[in-house]
Parts: sequence; structure tokens; C-alpha cells
Amino acid sequence: MDFFQGIGSNRLLWVTMIAWFIAQALKVLFTLIVDKRFNVLRFVGSGGMPSSHSSFVMSLATGMGKIYGWDSPLFTVTLVFAFVVMYDAAGVRYAVGKQAIILNEIMKDYQKDRKMSEEQLKELVGHTPIEVFAGAVLGVVVALWMI
Repeated sequence: MDFFQGIGSNRLLWVTMIAWFIAQALKVLFTLIVDKRFNVLRFVGSGGMPSSHSSFVMSLATGMGKIYGWDSPLFTVTLVFAFVVMYDAAGVRYAVGKQAIILNEIMKDYQKDRKMSEEQLKELVGHTPIEVFAGAVLGVVVALWMI
């Protein structure tokens, strides 16, 4: 089996990509509902509801569990990997986003008196625990449905 044929027939890869796609599409939809504006950039952006990182890794872990068994080392490794990714999304990356908000405010105050670049730091980087949980549930549901 050649590379492209193998990729095309890799059901678990497709399940994870579909879980990611659905999460990103939901971000666009939620932005439309909440902010009353269509922002297609939310489809490729990080942060927001639901977490596509969580959806991606939990669909992978769930798929591994269904395919190789819930007691398999492959399921264990992917589940631990998923927990690390979700912890990072809700912990470290969320804190970075909060720091970016504060730094952008400081820069606005500083720029009032000086001429300097108006480039802002990206503020929507991480996720709240609810966004991570919603993404994880989405990933599990997609994998259970498709595998």
C-alpha cells in the first residue's frame, strides 16, 4: 500500500480530522450567534468554544480505545497525551491569553505619549475549562459515532 492510499484509508485519521473540523465550524457558528457577525477567521483560529485541540485528541484516544481495546497501551498513551494537551489548552495557553490582554492595555497607555507600533498581541490563545470539556465531549461523540 502506498503512502497516499494509506492516508486515504486511515479511518482514525479521518475521524480526528472530522472532529477538528466540526469544532472549528462550531466556533464560526457561535461567533455568529454571540457576536452577531460572521468571522470566517474563527475557522482557523485558536481559542474559543469548543476547543478543537480537545476534540482532536479525545477523538484520537476514543478511536484507539474502540479499535485496540480500552485496556490497551495504545489507548493509555493517547489518553495521557490528550490530558496533557487539554491541560495545556486550559492552563498555560489560557494564562498567556490573559497576560496578552494586560500587556495590550499597558501598550495602549504607553502609546498615547509616544509614537510606536500599534501591533497587538493575540489575546484568544487558550481555553476555559468549559471550552476544553465541550471539545473533549465532541471528540468522544464523533469517534464513538464514526468508528
